[in-house]
Amino acid sequence: MRFNDKVVIVTGAASGIGRATAERFSAEGARVVLADIDAGALEEVAKGLPAERTLARTTDVSKQEDVEALVGAAVERFGRLDVIHNNAGILVEGTIADTSAADWHRAMATNVDGMFFGAKAALPHLRRSRGCIVNTASVSGLGGDVGMAAYNANKGAIVNLTRAMAIDHGREGVRVNAVAPSLTRTGMTTDIVSDAKTVDAFTDRIPMNRYGEPEDVAKVVLFLASDDAGFVNGAIVPVDGGLSAANGQPLYETE
Repeated sequence: MRFNDKVVIVTGAASGIGRATAERFSAEGARVVLADIDAGALEEVAKGLPAERTLARTTDVSKQEDVEALVGAAVERFGRLDVIHNNAGILVEGTIADTSAADWHRAMATNVDGMFFGAKAALPHLRRSRGCIVNTASVSGLGGDVGMAAYNANKGAIVNLTRAMAIDHGREGVRVNAVAPSLTRTGMTTDIVSDAKTVDAFTDRIPMNRYGEPEDVAKVVLFLASDDAGFVNGAIVPVDGGLSAANGQPLYETE
């Protein structure tokens, strides 16, 4: 198995992409440290994984002390750290005109500060293990969306933070990459895209004409974290069914 005895931290592991990724890492032999702010949901995920290879920690990634404690607990329990998947995030909708300063800072704290704190705390251990960081960005970090100013700014920051870290730390043996999903079937997206008309409007823009599933993203995360991607560094990999390949919206013929 690709991750036999590797130690992996996954933030946002209680649901969606994080849960799918954590479960897949565990299935491939990793010792997995689950982190999420939702303690109850996190415990449910942990119950489904081998107890001897699993540690669950309630963590608010917007707080540096929480993230430092998470990394410390992982190393104390398992003796090393090989991968951190910085995945926790929130969605704040709105233009800059109707986004409050409080919501702007809340989104920045979770989505950008959280990844900075995770990478910073993990880096000394990843230098020793010649490990890697995989961040969850978004196609919303590659271009703009209507009414998503804070989210676009957050995910754009993650894209270039990923590249900067890859350049800074590649010669230390630490690889840093990111996945950039499009609309993926998670609790966060179904809260805002639920009626059939809106779902159709979104999926009609995607050449593969469907939602992404958390497992679609998880498979790419595991590739980037594996030795198979040993010469992949600074990559932002769209997991979007071809959405970002289009020059504008594809005009498909309809019957």
